[in-house]
Amino acid sequence: MRSDNRLPGWAAALIGLVTGAVAVGVSLLAAGPVKASAFPVVAVGDAAVDLAPAGLKDFAIRTFGENDKPVLLAGILAVMAVLAVAVGVFAARDLRYGLAGLAAFGAVGVAAVLTRPGAGPADVIPTVAGVAAGAIALRVLLRRASAARPDDARPEETGPPVMRAGRDRYAVNRRGLLTGVLGGAAVAGVSGLAGRALSSRSEVSAARAGLVLPRPAVPAEPIPAGADLRIRGLTPFVTPSRDFYRVDTAIVVPQVDPRDWTLRIGGMVDRPVELTLADLLKRPLVEADVTLCCVSNPVGGPYAGNARWLGARLADVLRDAGVRSGADMLLSTSADGWTCGTPLDVVLDGREALLAVAMNGEALPVDHGFPVRQVVPGLYGYVSATKWVTEIKVTRFDRDTAYWTTRGWAEKGPVKTQSRIDLPRDGARVPPGRTVIAGVAWAQHRGVDAVEVRIDGGPWRRARLAEAPTADTWRQWVVDDWDAVRGRHTIEVRATDATGRPQTARRAPVTPDGATGLHTVTVAVA
Repeated sequence: MRSDNRLPGWAAALIGLVTGAVAVGVSLLAAGPVKASAFPVVAVGDAAVDLAPAGLKDFAIRTFGENDKPVLLAGILAVMAVLAVAVGVFAARDLRYGLAGLAAFGAVGVAAVLTRPGAGPADVIPTVAGVAAGAIALRVLLRRASAARPDDARPEETGPPVMRAGRDRYAVNRRGLLTGVLGGAAVAGVSGLAGRALSSRSEVSAARAGLVLPRPAVPAEPIPAGADLRIRGLTPFVTPSRDFYRVDTAIVVPQVDPRDWTLRIGGMVDRPVELTLADLLKRPLVEADVTLCCVSNPVGGPYAGNARWLGARLADVLRDAGVRSGADMLLSTSADGWTCGTPLDVVLDGREALLAVAMNGEALPVDHGFPVRQVVPGLYGYVSATKWVTEIKVTRFDRDTAYWTTRGWAEKGPVKTQSRIDLPRDGARVPPGRTVIAGVAWAQHRGVDAVEVRIDGGPWRRARLAEAPTADTWRQWVVDDWDAVRGRHTIEVRATDATGRPQTARRAPVTPDGATGLHTVTVAVA
C-alpha cells in the first residue's frame, strides 16, 4: 500500500483532480436513469440551501440574484477540487489514505441524498458508483504514474525521472501519467455528457409543447390601452415569461411529467381529493392578471413581475373537498419537497387564487412550475406561490410549519406597498433639460391609488398613473416635467394604496416579512 518511491506533489495533485472528475462524471451518468436529485453534487447543494440561515440566503440573492444556485454549485465543485487534490496527495503516500478520503466523500454524498424528500434506497446508486469509479481511477493512475521505467527505455519515451537529493526519491513515469490522465479525463467527460443527456428536459418539454389548453370559462378583460405607457426603459406592464423572475430553493428544476402528475388535497377535509391534470383541465378555468413579488425583493429590486395566468379557482377545489371548521392554513408541497403555508381565509375571500396551468397564453414554463403552480394575489411567494405543486394539506398554523417559517420568516406574508424608479437608473448621467422619471408601484389586492416623487428633499409631486385592469396588478407611473439642471440629484418615490395607507418610509431589511423603505436613486446631470 505504501510507496517508497513517492510521486512529486504536482503529479499527485493532478491524479487527485482526475480521480475526482471521474467520480463526479460517473455519478452524473448513474443519476440519469435514477433522477436528477440523486446526483450527489446536487444533493449536497440542496442540503446546503436547506441548512443555510435566512440571512445567508438573503445575502446570496442580494449579491448574485438569480445566479445564486450556479454560484453555489461552482463553490461546491471548487471545494471538491481542493479535497480531490488532497486525496491525490495522501494517496501518493499510501493508497489507503486516498481510498479513505473517497469513502468520506461517499458518506457525505449518501447522507445528503437520503435527506432529500422522497429519497429511496436506489438514490444512493449514483454516489456509490461515483466513489467506486474514483477508487478504480485512483489505483490505475497511481500505478501508471509510478511504474518503474525499464532499463532499456529511451528517455524521450518516458521522460527523465524527477529527483531530489536526500533520503526520499521522487520519480514519475510521465508517459504513463499523461496517458492515464487523458483516459481519466475522457471517462469523466463522456460520462458527464451522457449523464446530462439522460437527465435532460426533452421529454417533459415535449409534453409541455403538446399540451392543449382549454379556453377560459371566465376570460380576463382586455388589458386597457393605457396600462402600458410604452416608455423606453420602463418595465412593461406584462412581463414576458422568459424575463419573469425566478427565486426558489431548487438547485435542479423539477421535471414533472404531466401524464403522471396528481394533486392530493387532504387534512382537515370531509372528502380527500386527488386530481390528475386532465381532471383539472376539465374544471372551469379562469384568466387573471396578477403581479407576483418575492419576499426577498429589496427596496427597488427586480423580483416582481406581472403576468396573465390561467387556472382553476383553488377555493372551488377546496369547497369540493369540504374544509372543516377550525382550519386556517393550507400547507402545500412542491415536487421537490419544498413546503409553503398559505392563510386559508385569503384563498376563500373571493380573490382569484388559482391552481395555474398557463402563463401569458402558454403552458407554464418548466422553470415556473409546469404543469401546475399556485398563484395567490396579495401574498409574497413564500406563503403562496408553490411551483410544481403536488399536495395541499388543509391544517392549522399551530399544528404545521412550512419551509421558510421554520427559518424565522413570518407565518403570513401580505405584500407591502412598494414603488420603484426604473428611469433614470441609479448612477446614470443625463443631459440637462426635461427628464422623464418613471417606474412601477404595487400593492396587490389593495391597488395603488397614488405615486409621488421628490427631488433633492423638495416637495412631493404627484406622478401620472397608468391604468390597471384590477387591484391585483402593479401600475406604471411617470413624472415627465422635471427640468433637470446640472449637478447631482437624489430622487425618491413613494406610493399610497387604495385604502389610503402610504408606503412605509423607514428602511427595513427583507427578514422576516418583506423589505420596506423608499426607493432612492442618484443621478448626475451634465
